[in-house]
Amino acid sequence: MTRAEVKRRLALAWWQYLAVGLVPLPVMAWAFGGGDALIPVLAMPLFIAGAATMFLSLPRFGAYKRALIATSNVLGTAEEPAAWLTLARVRRMAMLYACFPAWVAALSVLVGLEAVAQILLALSTAVLLYLYRIPRQLS
Repeated sequence: MTRAEVKRRLALAWWQYLAVGLVPLPVMAWAFGGGDALIPVLAMPLFIAGAATMFLSLPRFGAYKRALIATSNVLGTAEEPAAWLTLARVRRMAMLYACFPAWVAALSVLVGLEAVAQILLALSTAVLLYLYRIPRQLS
């Protein structure tokens, strides 16, 4: 597989994780948004928990940056395919953790969290996922 094909697959995976992270919120809002909140007192603690999940991705971001640097150091050598596989594995786990705030926002629909707070959590997921784009310099 060529380097361009690998980058294309990694870009497609990024878009897939963006959809996996953000689609549950509008689906939950559509399905359960019109009803009464189950436990309204949990709205603010759930928002705080969702915001705190952003910090879970910090160690994964460090691992991603190390894998990215390692991949850039072995471009054009025999170790390049293994480095791309390692980068994809580390990035996949990091993007999974980056989706947590939006998933908490989707669950918060059930407890009646305000739409602005839900949008903030979803936006934080989008920003975290943006950090995991493959840079253009890696070619």
